[in-house]
Formats: sequence, C-alpha cells, structure tokens
Amino acid sequence: MHRNIPEERLAARLRAAGCVFAEEEARLLLAEAVKRSAESAGLKNLERMVQQRCAGLPLEQVLGWAAFCGLRVQVFPGVFIPRRRTEFLAAHAISLISALAKPVLIELCCGSGAVSLAIASRTSHSLEAYAVDLHPAAVACARINLAGRATVLAGDLFSALPPSLPGRADVVVANAPYVPTAQLDTLPLEARDHEPVVTRDGGADGLTLIRRIIGSASDWLAPGGSVLVECSAGQAPVVAQLLAAQGLRPEIITGGDAEATIAVGRRAPGTAAVRK
Repeated sequence: MHRNIPEERLAARLRAAGCVFAEEEARLLLAEAVKRSAESAGLKNLERMVQQRCAGLPLEQVLGWAAFCGLRVQVFPGVFIPRRRTEFLAAHAISLISALAKPVLIELCCGSGAVSLAIASRTSHSLEAYAVDLHPAAVACARINLAGRATVLAGDLFSALPPSLPGRADVVVANAPYVPTAQLDTLPLEARDHEPVVTRDGGADGLTLIRRIIGSASDWLAPGGSVLVECSAGQAPVVAQLLAAQGLRPEIITGGDAEATIAVGRRAPGTAAVRK
C-alpha cells in the first residue's frame, strides 16, 4: 500500500483540504489502513478515510482512536474527543493516587474514559475506580476503554454512584464542559460540527457543571482526598473561591505543553464535609 499510495500524495490532498498537520495525518491514515485490512481491501479503506478527513471529520473519529498519555483511546461518533491539554489533569491525578495502597477514584463527565484509563494504567492494580457520564454514547465508549479497569455508570454526576462511596474517594476528577455558551461559536469547526454541544457548553460563565461538582465533592472525598477539575485561566480565581467555600484547600496549577489550567481542592485530614 505504501508503494501504491505515496505518503506525499496523501499529504498534499490533506493539506489542500486545510489539514495543518497533513504529513503526520497521512502517516497515521496509511498505518491505520494497513492495520485494518489486507492489501486488496486496504486501498478502498484508505480512500474512504481520506475522504472523511478531507470532508472535515476529526482525525480521531476517522481513525477510531485518540492519543492520550501515550495510550490509544477508542472514540465513537458523538463522543467528546480527549484533548492533549487534559493530560495535565490526568498527570496530577496520577501523582496523588500513585502513592496510595488502595486508592479510590471517581471520574465525572468521563466521556471516552481517557482520564480514568490513563490513571489506571499508571497506578496500583488495587485501584477502585468509577467513571460516570450522562450520555449513552459516552458510557458505551468508556465501557470498552475501561473494561476490567473501572466501573462505568450512566447518570448525572454523583447521583449515579453507589451509596457506599460517600467519604471514601481519594480523588474526584472531572473534565466537565467549561466553555461559556457565548463563546461556543469561537471553537474550531471540527468541534462545533462533530461533537455534541452538551460536551462543550458550560453555561453562562462556563462553570455550571463545575459548581455542581465542587458543591457536592466534599461529601464524597475521604479525609485528605482531592477534587481536580480542568478550567480556563480566567475562570481559575472563581473556581478557587468555590473550592474554599466548601472547606477545601484550593490550589491553581498551570503548565503543560498545551497551557492547561487545573484547580485542585483538598479536604484536610480529619475534617468533616462542609455543606453550603
């Protein structure tokens, strides 16, 4: 296949369609076509994938997977594609969990389950993990990615979790939608056209779901446990205030290759949850 369809020709087609990283995408599409089928069917498969990509379908949906923390995470149509900046969130969750003997993890708004998968792949085999999403396509996708790694539940945030979990979670992590509604039209076309708006829309100030998560997190955290959420740099001061109002010690951390911002709220050891 590589001899019959030069990588340079594919890259030229992709570049003409507006793909910024045309050369890299051409290599990935060629490799995926070889992997999926024998040479006789591979050319048709490759052409179909190139046509989909040139028509604007996100590369991850064309390939059927997204790269995240060195892993290949399956993605379904209609499921939020994990972003590379969210690796920063996963890395900090891993740093908190990896030192614990029998950690308990809750991921909310899990989407494909990429964050839980990254954490599970780099932490103790005794990890007790739960991943929650409201949307059926995301739940189905996460169940494939997290098979044998986590319990995936369908429902609205904490309400989907078993009644035995309050007060036991060492880490609650969430990459909830945080784009303000008025800014949705400024997102890249691929996201606007191929990801459900509910996976991006964070309400008037982008913090609707984050407020709900922080408002309930302390009830689910073990003493010394932490809640971690991704947000924008501009939202970080407000998120820090939300954490403090729940009796959690706030910390804003920025960095990573994608200039990510996360907010961490820690429940002090030996303290009761604060209800407000």
